[in-house]
Amino acid sequence: MKFIFTLLISFNAFSILSCASDDNYVEKHFTKAEYQILMRDGVKLYTIVYSPKNTKQKYPFLMKRTCYSIGPYGADNYASSLGPSKFLMEEGYIFVYQDVRGRYMSEGTFDNMRPHIPGNDQKNKAEIDESSDTFDTIEWLLKNVDNNNGKVGQWGISYPGFYTAAALPEAHPALVASSPQAPISDFYFDDFHHMGAFVQSYLSIFPVFGYQKDSLTTKAWYGEHQERILESGNKNDAYQFNMDIGPLKNVKQYYPDDFFWRQITEHPNYDDFWQKRNILPHLNGIDHAVMTVGGWFDAEDLYGPLNIYKTIEKNNPGSKNTIVMGPWSHGDWSREKGYQAVNHIYFGDSISTFYQRNIELPFFNYYLKGKGESKLPEAYMFDTGVKSWKKFDVWPPTEIPPATLRFEKGGKLVINGNVDPKEGFTYLSDPNKPVPYRSEIAPVRSTPRPFMTDDQRHAARRPDVITFKTEPLTADLTLAGEIFVKLIISMSVSDADFIVKLIDVYPDDEPPTKATPTYIMMGGYQQLVRHEAMRGRFRNSFEHPEAFTPNEKTEVDFPLQDILHTFKKGHRVMIQIHSTWFPYIDRNPQKFVDNIYEADESDFTAGMITVYGSSTVTIGEQLKPENGVEIYTK
Repeated sequence: MKFIFTLLISFNAFSILSCASDDNYVEKHFTKAEYQILMRDGVKLYTIVYSPKNTKQKYPFLMKRTCYSIGPYGADNYASSLGPSKFLMEEGYIFVYQDVRGRYMSEGTFDNMRPHIPGNDQKNKAEIDESSDTFDTIEWLLKNVDNNNGKVGQWGISYPGFYTAAALPEAHPALVASSPQAPISDFYFDDFHHMGAFVQSYLSIFPVFGYQKDSLTTKAWYGEHQERILESGNKNDAYQFNMDIGPLKNVKQYYPDDFFWRQITEHPNYDDFWQKRNILPHLNGIDHAVMTVGGWFDAEDLYGPLNIYKTIEKNNPGSKNTIVMGPWSHGDWSREKGYQAVNHIYFGDSISTFYQRNIELPFFNYYLKGKGESKLPEAYMFDTGVKSWKKFDVWPPTEIPPATLRFEKGGKLVINGNVDPKEGFTYLSDPNKPVPYRSEIAPVRSTPRPFMTDDQRHAARRPDVITFKTEPLTADLTLAGEIFVKLIISMSVSDADFIVKLIDVYPDDEPPTKATPTYIMMGGYQQLVRHEAMRGRFRNSFEHPEAFTPNEKTEVDFPLQDILHTFKKGHRVMIQIHSTWFPYIDRNPQKFVDNIYEADESDFTAGMITVYGSSTVTIGEQLKPENGVEIYTK
């Protein structure tokens, strides 16, 4: 069960990893109580409340709702720390933790990304959703927990980040400060999919979300189902492990009763099932403070924080809406390791502590306690190239000039210049020999985090990857904001994926840092800065896929998510394009089939793909509505 334990640490309450002042701090300073709180439909949700023992003042609530267990359970078993950080724990709040419906000690049935049901009068709404469950919980807490000041804040990382975002529409009046952190907003474009492509590296975690428990429990119930697929191959080599599985139709034998896997495979397109699980269309009428937090190198939830922030900003003019993006992997801002690094790339010392003390603590203190001043900028963003924090009055920023990248023969990348639009760059894409997404042999893991800054030299050397790079820069070049790709392509097959990567190429004399392993040479390192995978069949509609006409020029447009990165003098800017990236992304057969999850081995077909010089990668231009958030539902 070692893998399951690692998985739970990855997904569970990141707050428990923060360091307390001493081992018994929580027990010394807080009183623990456990409740079954009745929801409007009669279901009871298990809730743990930690109240400060010092009762000389009133305290606000700070709440997290999660599907990953709120243990330790039992009145005498105390958590090692509370809240998002030790600073908030020591500041003093009434901390509330709740198992959501159908999970662990809560009653009811679990639903992934439970659809929101709009209702203007949340208090009297009959239907249930995550917003109503949060509303009912707050109502109960205000009436039944002593010494509260009538104000509530909510936070959560990853799936708990979704529960925080899902409570924003029609929120309880006492909910005055919310911080969705690495929030999921739409499973079709984040976490389990990327622009319609399935994230195959997540295969081993499906039982976590796909099996209902039989009774109230304090322990995980899905372990044996998870082990079934893990025992099928060599877990030390994720690439070979997933190749040995073969077409995704073979996964049925490992997950015959997994309802989430069945939902994924029965809904390959962005149909009503997925659309109603998208929280973005419901982020209206939000009148309390929201601080959305994310990591620039989050392999799981990068789409979520950026698009939740932008949607709130668009739909709620004048709202107290802030975004924070740092040099972190998934949830790393909640723990301090002394210095911050993602894979081999070092970003600085005590960055998480800076965030916890100077950004997160003042946010909650101001809105929940009326303490301090509201000094947060609209956007608190970390420049991942020069490795420093920047503040902006608007995001995407308007003061940094946009840039358009174009492709020229000889593998040259042209910035804001002209090229021959008819020039073609051709590669053979073979799904039976896919491009590996890592530069190293990696074990099977639920969250493939290190690759987000990985060295791309292994890919640049493959014939099925086309590469373009600039000459060494003569001055620093800052690229900021949204990235939009327009590919003009033709190909010999009827379907294909398109992976586009923006890369920072280091000088040949780049020295190592404290994060550099002895076997890694930083000279010439090709650091991945941003990427996205686009399933070509969805180029015109994610709901209604279309085959390509072989050898006909076709336009494929998609966003790459935002960046703030300065390419320093002496570095090069690089773009790589290819059509497989395994096993991070599943293999497109490249023969158009109605449902890739049902494709046969014989459907996987090699094909010649040509990208033309009329293609562009644009960075920093304000996208039109049809090319912004709405592109995902066109």
